[in-house]
Amino acid sequence: MQQYNIKAILFDLDGTLADTAPDLVHALNLSLLESGLPSTDYHKVCHAVTHGSLALVKAAQPQLAESQQKQLQQALLRHYTHINGHKSILYPKMAELLDHLDSVGMPYGVVTNKHASFARPLVAKLGLTHRLKSLISGDSTIHPKPHKAPMLLAAQQLNTLPKHILYLGDAERDIVAANNANMIAGAAHWGYLSATDSPTSWPADLHFASSESLYEYIFKAVKSI
Repeated sequence: MQQYNIKAILFDLDGTLADTAPDLVHALNLSLLESGLPSTDYHKVCHAVTHGSLALVKAAQPQLAESQQKQLQQALLRHYTHINGHKSILYPKMAELLDHLDSVGMPYGVVTNKHASFARPLVAKLGLTHRLKSLISGDSTIHPKPHKAPMLLAAQQLNTLPKHILYLGDAERDIVAANNANMIAGAAHWGYLSATDSPTSWPADLHFASSESLYEYIFKAVKSI
């Protein structure tokens, strides 16, 4: 795998740094039952988590009118406020990866399209609030990903040139966002991918089959900064 001059790392949150689907699908099912609709199977909808709460509702209830889907979305977000982070965990080897970055003094952060009202409590539950050098949410800039604005804001906060930042994400828009910002784009194949997703076709500089393989790559590539 090609080596790059990496001086900082940015992660997408849901489906890349942390497995957050259990909480989101639970909130979805609470909203469905509250509306008199049947709960949905986790594996049927978890792939939609990376695309946001409305996409999650549409995956569960594609036949509903848009107005009903938006009502369910609001109910989902209301329930999610209370259970956000309860069952969310870092992916395998991510804790060790962050420990390694801390040990060599490499800054890292998160750029997510999740709004700050959900992203910040989740990061706190994961114990990362004081470790991240940047936390950019979907409402931190006028334009969310795939626009370059949130990426460049994160680069400023990391005090690192974009060309030396590895950005990891599990959706094609993450890769496009990294390209738009002239960052090193890393595709996280372990994320919330649907049957129609083809991450190997995304315009990424690096492809990682698992979070463990990412750890191995970074551990070998990053010894100091």
